[in-house]
Amino acid sequence: MPKVKLTDLVLRDAHQSLFATRMVTADMLPVCEKLDKVGYFALEAWGGATFDSCIRFLNEDPWERLKKLKKALPNTRIMMLLRGQNLLGYRHYADDVVAKFVEYAAKDGVDIFRIFDAVNDPRNFQAATKAAKQTGKHIQAAISYAVTPFHTIEKYAELAKQYADIGADSIAIKDMSGLLKPYVAYDLVKAIKKVTDLPVEIHSHSTTGMSVGTLVKAAEAGAEILDTVISSLAMGTSHSPTETMVEIFKGTEYDTGLDTNLLLEIAAYFREVRKNYKKFESSFLGADTRILVSQVPGGMLSNLESQLKEQGASDKIDEVLKEIAVVQKDSGYPPLVTPTSQIVGTQAVFNVLFGRYNRLSGEFQDLMAGKYGACPAPKNHDVVKKALEGLKLDKEITHRPADDIPPEYNKLEEETKKLLGTDTVSVEDVLTYAMFPKVAPEFFKKRSQGPVVFKPEAEAPKAAAPGQAAKYSVNVDGVNYNVVVAPAGTVAIAPASGGTPAAPGAAAPGVGSVVIPAPVAGTVIRYVAAEGAQVKAGDTVLIIESMKMELEIKATDAGKVHFLAAPGTQVAAQQPVAEIGGVPSAVPVQAAPAQEAPGAAPAAAPSEGATVIAAPVAGTVIRYAVNEGAGVKPGDTVIIIESMKMELEIKATAAGKVHFLASAGAQVASQQPIAEIN
Repeated sequence: MPKVKLTDLVLRDAHQSLFATRMVTADMLPVCEKLDKVGYFALEAWGGATFDSCIRFLNEDPWERLKKLKKALPNTRIMMLLRGQNLLGYRHYADDVVAKFVEYAAKDGVDIFRIFDAVNDPRNFQAATKAAKQTGKHIQAAISYAVTPFHTIEKYAELAKQYADIGADSIAIKDMSGLLKPYVAYDLVKAIKKVTDLPVEIHSHSTTGMSVGTLVKAAEAGAEILDTVISSLAMGTSHSPTETMVEIFKGTEYDTGLDTNLLLEIAAYFREVRKNYKKFESSFLGADTRILVSQVPGGMLSNLESQLKEQGASDKIDEVLKEIAVVQKDSGYPPLVTPTSQIVGTQAVFNVLFGRYNRLSGEFQDLMAGKYGACPAPKNHDVVKKALEGLKLDKEITHRPADDIPPEYNKLEEETKKLLGTDTVSVEDVLTYAMFPKVAPEFFKKRSQGPVVFKPEAEAPKAAAPGQAAKYSVNVDGVNYNVVVAPAGTVAIAPASGGTPAAPGAAAPGVGSVVIPAPVAGTVIRYVAAEGAQVKAGDTVLIIESMKMELEIKATDAGKVHFLAAPGTQVAAQQPVAEIGGVPSAVPVQAAPAQEAPGAAPAAAPSEGATVIAAPVAGTVIRYAVNEGAGVKPGDTVIIIESMKMELEIKATAAGKVHFLASAGAQVASQQPIAEIN
């Protein structure tokens, strides 16, 4: 039996799993020389969410990242994760776009295309596989692993045979939730090996704590390649440590032959790099065994918690987890992986908030209608019927969905030229625009400014113990001030020559004011009330982001509110972030600019006697479905809201002329009037 080979995911899935895909290329390149010496089967370095994160958060061109990594890793193959006909976006693309994307990804540095489809429909592999074959690169077909009554070892083996028949060079088991148990992995690899002699690679997250055992048993069953992550970015929602697996197999027939000392040097480098991204770290670091029962991936679970918080329904998480199982069954048991995890999860939230299938997201309608391909099992006929009615389709799509998409590359190229104001554009820019048409325009404007820079955060002041005074420092115009907030809420301020200054934008409270402290350490993200506004006890005045969740900070007394920390300011637990009333502080601070409250202007008040259409959930108005003043009847779609990353159609409830109360792009609160009918 050949020695086991390892693919390290440190440059892609590790930081995607642990700190929101925020690692910049500048933190990867210095260690590439050592990574290139290890002798990996491959380094997974591109695809997945990296493309989105680069242009949305890092101001970094993902194509340039790929080229730089290829140059820095001349002896090691680069793997990318590709979502089949979805490429790296959230919809199916025409075959000409798929072909062009694969061609240029190969040209710029991809050596192995790991292709998967959310519903495991082999037809959604065809275009990407054909394009990859033409480049001469390695094609790895990935099976999205799920645990449902439908997904049996026999069906997975049958799927592996189908993937082999369409031209795969290797097979991967993509266990995105950490649900693949060690002895099941053994039987699964054995079953696949009976139907194909292609190499098998195992990808299993460590979220449930089983991944090390799973990799060992998979190797014993004949899996030739295992996915691991260098130890300093391993475990939690990431993957099994590379060094651990190397040592487990050392001296056995599965010996990887890799140098542990070299790996330890690499681990030390990334241990320091990780400090740059502390504010993005997942709060989950151990084993989440809830997933073993709920079957919900860890990343999906944290996303659901955030969505429910946004909708003011945090107490409904248990109901949503139960509803996910219902929605997954009704939709034909699709594996919960991007984008189906988001589609199924959001629909479960809608079911809990509005009643089962009373409101369907646009993407869920598409899934039920077959626009994402054939789901593994039969769907709930009644729900399919409702989805078809919403889409105005006569029957469910049973052919390859991409057959309905006409060639679109030339059209996208012209749109990109118009966007950039030039007669010539690079193919890469056209493809960037194609993947994320809402994000790319802003990225193109700011690209010349270069990537963002992340540095280790200064240690925040420690929170005061109950009954003790909270002490911290602020720096205003170069002068440090010591601030002491006593348990009773009284404030003492004195100039100081030292101390740990808070981030720019923090101010000291005034004398005699009622202080509103941050209950936890976090970042001020926006004001809800305007600076100087009259508020009463219990009113929400600002929002803090902490542990990837939004937390409403409420007034504790009536009076005029004054903000002590500007949006973007990092604050410590118990640090004053606002105050009510009091004499303004003698400390010379510039008041932070007032922020518009979510759902305020450009929203307008409804007319007297009009039939009001309210937003059923918090979200963003993305477009009108009819023109201003158009005549509508009950049931007509009038406006589209984006909520929880899904599109939701808002329909007329009466006949008459529609007048919009919120403009496209406006953030709206749940139950806020967004249109009226007269």
